[in-house]
Amino acid sequence: MPLHIFEERYKRLIADCLEQEDEFLLVFTDEEGTRELGCAARVEEVLDQFDDGRMNVVVAGTNVLQVTEITRGRQYTTGLVEPAPEDLSVAEETGPVLDLYRQIAAAGGGDAEEDLLAAAEPLSYVIMARVDFPAAEKQRVLELRDESGRLMAIVDLLARGLQALAQIEEIRERAQTNGKVPHGD
Repeated sequence: MPLHIFEERYKRLIADCLEQEDEFLLVFTDEEGTRELGCAARVEEVLDQFDDGRMNVVVAGTNVLQVTEITRGRQYTTGLVEPAPEDLSVAEETGPVLDLYRQIAAAGGGDAEEDLLAAAEPLSYVIMARVDFPAAEKQRVLELRDESGRLMAIVDLLARGLQALAQIEEIRERAQTNGKVPHGD
């Protein structure tokens, strides 16, 4: 995931992570507050570094962690974390989620034949990294601590995405005819 780092505290965080070859935790925050479950990330590449300290970086998610305590002492928020409990067992959810993913990938011009099962991560995380779901939906799925539940939630998100794509295509086709609907003979 690409990130543009411009706030002073985050410039310091990324500098510290690069210097110490350490990870940081991404947690979702909205009007309901900051979540306690997030994804650890490591800086994979610094794309640009500007004179004022801003930078463009690419990060990769590693582990799902749970914040157990917020600590102080740095320019950025720190805390104690532990691995989030997880049940990786799956039943028959893999087939439907792969079918829907392939349809979304084909409709969006992506690689529908990519072997998602070859990745070392759970399938739900692999798909969430490749599909641009809204951040709140990604958080909701991340908070499901069993792979079957995450896959079923992703099936729902992908199905809704396919419906939206179909509606967009219908609108596009109708727009090409100036909105006129052909009459039957």
